Amino acid sequence: MKRIGLLSIALAMALTVACNRNAPSNTTATTAANEPNAIGTAGEADRNTVSTGDKDFVKDVSTANMAEIELGQLAAQRAVSADVKQFAQMMVTDHTKAGADLKQAVSQWNIPMASALDEKHQDLKVKLSKLQGRQFDHEYMEAMVQGHQDVMDKLETRVDGHGALGRDKDTNPVPEKSDNHVTSSINTWAAATLPAVHHHLDQAKMIEEKIDRSRNTTH
Repeated sequence: MKRIGLLSIALAMALTVACNRNAPSNTTATTAANEPNAIGTAGEADRNTVSTGDKDFVKDVSTANMAEIELGQLAAQRAVSADVKQFAQMMVTDHTKAGADLKQAVSQWNIPMASALDEKHQDLKVKLSKLQGRQFDHEYMEAMVQGHQDVMDKLETRVDGHGALGRDKDTNPVPEKSDNHVTSSINTWAAATLPAVHHHLDQAKMIEEKIDRSRNTTH
């Protein structure tokens, strides 16, 4: 009987040691199982980070967009050329939509849109407001060519240029890929807006050339 009792005690001690040896492994397994979730959460947070570059881009293009609307409203009143008046109305309509689309694209990340014209565009508006007739038409269209070229250059930095040559990049743009959700949303807006800006630039150049030919003929 004593022998059986000693065997029972020995077995109990062996089981205790075995359980203690397994305990660290279970803890390690539990920690390892929890780590992927922690890493995944951190990665998702990084993908929603708003960069300074994205903020600056939104500020610049929303300022330019506001300027196109305000200058278009001014041109609709002051221009004498039917082509210029029609172009000005297109500016108001298209850029109002572009501004609304941009606001929707960035609103969930609370990225501020421009609330007023910057000094450069305000000075241009003041300058144009002092002009009349053909001189206004000429200066306005000249400003539209330069302004749309500047905006198009900014938008092109947000589209994929691989495999695209010349006008294809601007008329059939593909958003530049990004793992960051904020950047990806802005790039998508830029790609969707670029064809309209390219069309505006083509129209502005054509009208400016027409006005210049008319000015040279009358002189």
